[in-house]
Amino acid sequence: MSQGELGGEPDGFIDAIFATGPDLRHESRLTRADYAARVVRGGLPEATARDDTRRRRRFFDAYVQALIDRDVRQLSDIQHKGELRKLVRLLAARSATIIAANSLESALGLSRPTIARYLQALEEIFLVKRIPGWSRNPGTRTTAAPKLIFVDSGIASNEVATDAQGLLRPGAPFGPLLESFVLSELSRQLTWSGELVDLSHFRDRDRYEVDAVLENRSGHVVGIEVKAATTVGPDDFRGLRRLADRLGDDFIAGIVLYTGTSTLPFGDKLRAMPVGAFWEVPVTAAT
Repeated sequence: MSQGELGGEPDGFIDAIFATGPDLRHESRLTRADYAARVVRGGLPEATARDDTRRRRRFFDAYVQALIDRDVRQLSDIQHKGELRKLVRLLAARSATIIAANSLESALGLSRPTIARYLQALEEIFLVKRIPGWSRNPGTRTTAAPKLIFVDSGIASNEVATDAQGLLRPGAPFGPLLESFVLSELSRQLTWSGELVDLSHFRDRDRYEVDAVLENRSGHVVGIEVKAATTVGPDDFRGLRRLADRLGDDFIAGIVLYTGTSTLPFGDKLRAMPVGAFWEVPVTAAT
């Protein structure tokens, strides 16, 4: 379930941002601790119904193990079930990053074809999802390295053994887990938004990056960066500026989603906006 479905919110950000562009405004009462709690809770109905942290952890553990024992083994010839379980934990620790099978070889002691097959199986059972790299050339897009996220942030958080309080500590993986959380929410919202949009990520040879690129059928693009901080600065828009320079008039808006409460301007078409805007903004949001 999406965050909007869980809380009775409108879940209208995608349609609103394409209709309104950088004129979209939103204020949110959610705090950084609120976002941490949402990340570790995830969206699986059985998990969200469990308020007790220990009961939720036991559910996540049993759920992932059942997927491996039943669903994955039906899809692929699994000869190393223990290594597959280890792979899931490794992927959770690298959530929202570019994953290549060869980067996991030494950690798992498995061949590259085996890892690639296991990754495909985990995607087919909807445990993980690959976000393709963006390019205006369709042929290039299919070969660009994808970014991997967990479909449910609660599972990813459990796999790295963290809770909401732990995410707020220095050095905790709040950033990548929040990014994975937002990308999975984007994927869900795209299934019902009126605007037909493709989701990808951007990274060029100079390592300018944008976490999410939303492109509609007219070639108009909204770029989204995700930050776990309560404040943002001009450097946080580095990748969005590069994307805007490439696209010209096709660039609709560049949004940094952060854990603060207000919408802030950072130049032409560039805005910082609370993460909560993603599910709290209605489609008919006024400027």
